[in-house]
Amino acid sequence: MLKKSGGYLLLFIFIGGLLGNVLGEILQVVSPQGAVRSIFGESASLGLDPPVTVNLVLIKFTLGFLLKINLLSILGMLLGAYLYKHI
Repeated sequence: MLKKSGGYLLLFIFIGGLLGNVLGEILQVVSPQGAVRSIFGESASLGLDPPVTVNLVLIKFTLGFLLKINLLSILGMLLGAYLYKHI
């Protein structure tokens, strides 16, 4: 029996979203032009693109993140939360 905690929930949601995103990218490449490709293959990008670079002469660092979400990644996250609840 799995001890239920917030960390495991985030892990299940993260893995579900990751697998869903990978499936969406594969579907984007494999499927022909049409409704399936436009519904499941298109993704929205949220974040800083291009990253912000801060140069303080002594140190230079870059801040940035990009979150790509498509329909299959959202379904994967929901499936991950469902599996967490039922394990």
